[in-house]
Amino acid sequence: MTKAETHRTLFAGALSALLLSTVSTAALAEAAPGRDAPIRTAPATPAAGPADERDARIAALNAQVEALRAQIATLAEQIGDLKVSTAANIKDVRAAQAVTTVSIAAGKPTIASGDGAFSATLHGVMQLDAANYYQDDHPPPSVTARDLNSGTNFRRARIGIDGKVFGDWDYNLLFDFGGSGAEDAGRIHELWVQYSGFKPLKVRVGAFPPSLGLEDAASTNGQLFLERPSIAEIARVLAGGDTRVGAQLFGYGDRWFAAAAVTGNTISTLNTQATSFTAPTFDEQLGFTARVAGTPLRGYDWLVHVGVNASYVATPADLGSAAAVRYALQLRDRPELRVDGTRLIDTGQIDTKSARHWGLELAAQKQNFYAEAEYFDIALDRRNAAAGVSNPQFSGWYVEGGWVLTGEARKYNTATAAFDAPSVTNVFDPRKRHWGAVELAARYSTADLNYHGDAALAADRVRGGQQDIWSVGVNWFPNSAVKFMLEYLDVSIDRKNSAGLTLGQDYQAIAARSQVAF
Repeated sequence: MTKAETHRTLFAGALSALLLSTVSTAALAEAAPGRDAPIRTAPATPAAGPADERDARIAALNAQVEALRAQIATLAEQIGDLKVSTAANIKDVRAAQAVTTVSIAAGKPTIASGDGAFSATLHGVMQLDAANYYQDDHPPPSVTARDLNSGTNFRRARIGIDGKVFGDWDYNLLFDFGGSGAEDAGRIHELWVQYSGFKPLKVRVGAFPPSLGLEDAASTNGQLFLERPSIAEIARVLAGGDTRVGAQLFGYGDRWFAAAAVTGNTISTLNTQATSFTAPTFDEQLGFTARVAGTPLRGYDWLVHVGVNASYVATPADLGSAAAVRYALQLRDRPELRVDGTRLIDTGQIDTKSARHWGLELAAQKQNFYAEAEYFDIALDRRNAAAGVSNPQFSGWYVEGGWVLTGEARKYNTATAAFDAPSVTNVFDPRKRHWGAVELAARYSTADLNYHGDAALAADRVRGGQQDIWSVGVNWFPNSAVKFMLEYLDVSIDRKNSAGLTLGQDYQAIAARSQVAF
């Protein structure tokens, strides 16, 4: 029985006792001359009669009254103790609510109020990449990117703070100083506010990547390879991707995830020396994204994930009348490694009225082994196309898998419907013969940005190129904050220029990453 239930029982007993005492006293008043006068009985007679029975009942009632008075005294004492205890408890609760706690979990410092309504967590990411490219010494003269830059690059250098205010409001502020092929002077990466009071739904507004697939939703801190598959990257940035401004409604449960968003442009930056500089626009892009995913099949140590995702660009950004292509969309990506920032597949700017993509997701996990695959289809609706010029369509897919040799399993995050890094059972400690978690990884990906490449009408051709990459790697997690990656890539680029000459090439690369993330 809880303390509150005990208090209610004692109070009910006291009330009953008082009522019974009142009834008993009324009965005595009728039988005795005065309220407090002692009850006197007539001398006993040899023969018992009605008077004797009445005296016996009065004596019994007197005994009951005395017992009830004793109980009332005890209850009064207990009620007094209860008042003191309740006041002390209320004081303790108020004191606990006023206490601010400071903690560090997995290297992440957090400050929080005692009632959990307010919190602030500091987090940071450092990813230092190094790579060496092995290219043909004597490629054909038309080949581009003949000498990719072997060296190093801080892929991500982020610092930020997230938390909550007034219980149901969440926020995130994240700044990034890293880059692709060159570091940046610093820019907003994520900046949003979210209301989480409409459980299980949440509403987020600001700059963030809306959920658009398995690889898109997975944290870059725990991803299987250094970079996402190219086709997943190309599809996600059509109406989503990093630094995208928008508003998203999403929710999730134990086995499902759903999200829908309206999006605008990516955040512009004034750091003109950055490779990702975005020119100002007259009217920004308007797009929409959606994703539904979940685990319909799930057991004790296994699961199957399925999902669909889609995006639609209703209005491409207006670059102004002085631009060569006023409403341009351009599909392109780097070859899944960004120490050199050169993009080897690229459709060029296409004058576009609207665009869309849809994707399919499939993944399965059994204990310490998992595999996933995605397929993407992308289509553009040309603006003012000439006769004989059709709307281009592109596609690609990938399949990848990981096997954790030390027995841990990758975590499936229901809040994102994607896989995160494995938990580390034995944190690295040579004295205890603990070596962290070790994972083997493999992937094949293909992205085809060619459309009617051999068409007679030049205006109908899109020679963006086809890229095929085989990758294998090994990941070492000494603990939950530190990660080292080693990766081998075999890259094949099949691409021609407008004259039909070869632009692409085949090459290999070895890359490594050192990471600390908290």
